[in-house]
Amino acid sequence: MKDRIFVTLLLSAAIALPASAQQQNSSAGKQSATADQAAHPSQSTTASPREPLRDSGTGDFWDGDEPGAAALIFHPFASKGYVRRHTAPIRDRVNELEELSATNSQSGKDVDARAQRGIQLASEKVNEADQHAADASNKSQLANQTASTVNSRLPGVETVVGGLDQYKAGTQTVIRFHSGQNVLSKDAKQALDEMAAHLKDQHGYVVEVHGYSSGRGQAGIASSRRMADSVVRYLVLNHEVPAYRVYVVGMGNAAGVGEDKPAAKHTDNRVEVSVMKNSLDQWAAASASGTTPSPK
Repeated sequence: MKDRIFVTLLLSAAIALPASAQQQNSSAGKQSATADQAAHPSQSTTASPREPLRDSGTGDFWDGDEPGAAALIFHPFASKGYVRRHTAPIRDRVNELEELSATNSQSGKDVDARAQRGIQLASEKVNEADQHAADASNKSQLANQTASTVNSRLPGVETVVGGLDQYKAGTQTVIRFHSGQNVLSKDAKQALDEMAAHLKDQHGYVVEVHGYSSGRGQAGIASSRRMADSVVRYLVLNHEVPAYRVYVVGMGNAAGVGEDKPAAKHTDNRVEVSVMKNSLDQWAAASASGTTPSPK
């Protein structure tokens, strides 16, 4: 009987010593934590933006309360409920961190997609600007070439414009009539046909038609005009010579241009047809061949 009591006391002492040590360590840890919190209050309040995990405080031995002899005997190990209670907040925080990580990852992808789209749009705008610049450069070169061509041809144009009212005598054809008649003979028509053939597609010319008669006074002038009108009528109707290019004058028996006036009384009936040309015909021919007429 005495041996049993001794063994029981010995076992109780062996169990009480570790519990007392654990209690002292727990008290020392609490005092140390309190002292650190008092010494660094700002760190404890600003270390984490979220509320720290707290103990559930159920009073169980494994929750950190002061153990009793019964707790030492009936709760020697951590239970599943204890583990679940203490790991549930950790799991919640882990899930929350995973959600934050997923949100941040999606936000990063969205930002990257917007950045790539912005870069693509900027590249397209740069390419469009380069195309516009190339078109502008081509148009500028074309304008420079056109300006150079105009500058090279400008002296010739000035010469042509200056010589528009300067007509030079060309071919001359004389049509003769019988006295008192104004009907064209076969030879007269053939001569007019040959002259009009050279006027096809010509520019810058006029046709002077001077009628001369052996008659005197107004009767001679009227007769010379009738003969000249018959020539003009044939050229306009048969060879489509523009009427605005034909100038008709009835000279009567007056002296012609360049004739000796004292002895210049005409004794025959005739019509002198002269083709007068200016520099426009020369310019048209040079333009058709792609060259520039030289100033004269």
